[in-house]
Amino acid sequence: MAERGSNLAGPAPLSRPWLTIVGIGEDGVAGLSPRAAEYIRQASTIFGGKRHLQLAAPLIRGDASSWPRPFATAIGKLLARRGEPVCVLASGDPMLFGIGAIIARSVPAEEMEIIPAPSSFSLAAARMGWPLAEVEMLSLHGRSLDLIRPLLHPGRRLLVLTSDAESPAAIAPLMTEAGFGPSRITLLEALGGPDERVRVAEAKDFGLGVIHPLNLLAVEVRAEREAPIIPLTAGRSENMFEHDGQITKYEVRAVVMALLAPRRGEYLWDVGAGSGSIGIEWMLAHPSMRCTAVEAKFERAERIGRNAARLGVPGLQVVEAPAPAALTALAAPDAIFIGGGATVPGVINHCMEALRSGGRLAVAAVTLETESLLASLHGAHGGQLLRVEISRAEPLGNMTGWRPARPVAIWSWTKS
Repeated sequence: MAERGSNLAGPAPLSRPWLTIVGIGEDGVAGLSPRAAEYIRQASTIFGGKRHLQLAAPLIRGDASSWPRPFATAIGKLLARRGEPVCVLASGDPMLFGIGAIIARSVPAEEMEIIPAPSSFSLAAARMGWPLAEVEMLSLHGRSLDLIRPLLHPGRRLLVLTSDAESPAAIAPLMTEAGFGPSRITLLEALGGPDERVRVAEAKDFGLGVIHPLNLLAVEVRAEREAPIIPLTAGRSENMFEHDGQITKYEVRAVVMALLAPRRGEYLWDVGAGSGSIGIEWMLAHPSMRCTAVEAKFERAERIGRNAARLGVPGLQVVEAPAPAALTALAAPDAIFIGGGATVPGVINHCMEALRSGGRLAVAAVTLETESLLASLHGAHGGQLLRVEISRAEPLGNMTGWRPARPVAIWSWTKS
């Protein structure tokens, strides 16, 4: 029995919330702070991936529990231990594309303490000598590789976290096909651990053999002469979209996007979406944007999906069904664009009712019938009614003349 005043009984329990989330690197317990190490020792249950549990094994005294499959049940198992000293092990910084961000949706901040380790992005930036604030960080872990496409701008530097050993060999041909084959890719494997390795290749010649499943790509973007670079501003060229002629022209699209006034995290209905150009422009405004494109024709709905993937917004949802029936099951939107079907009974009324307070609605018309409807709506509800007329200079004999495009009327309205 330990005597009073001696230190043989070990350290006193730390004052802590019931849940701690500890970031651990490939260097294992050697890279942990004394406080993080003691939290692991004192936890009655330790959750983590098998690799994390192996890295922390010398410190674990309680029950080690690997995350269940499917992961959807994991948060319930964690919350069932509420009130007990529980520790969750995570890779690097738990709040940077990590498990900590998922847990924080269910556990208040005052009930947990988070101790981050250097993230793989920080380690990669240190190895490359790149200022972290000046690079684009992208996680493709469990996500579509198409998300890299909007970031492929010549001269930019990207740090790309992948899912597994196969991902780098899939990203390189995607970039090559898109016209970015000359890009320099540095493959950083098992950063911070004994198996760390750094290799370099161009995207078009990427054949580095066996790759460690824990890897990150540092990409220096270089483009071929005709590479289709996705601009930052709304009003991308029609040539960037696959379409059957039913597409909002880029000048009109720029006006519509200005009227819709996208804000971070907002949700758009693109009704009568055609090629999906408005919804795609909306989602390209910021990674947090969401959109559902509603299109009744099968061929066009399929085309919208292809356009969304090619332009780097694979998360755009496509509903193949006619409005207004297709709208009843959708969440309330922050903004709505109606590009087709405005004269179908019930479409505009349903959209106006579904729109959130402060939400914006824009309706485009190219026919006299729809334009007449928009004039009536403007008279009844106010808002803004404008007409966009564009003329382009084209050859006329051996000279040049103006060729007018079909005018487009747009009614925009904000719900008070």
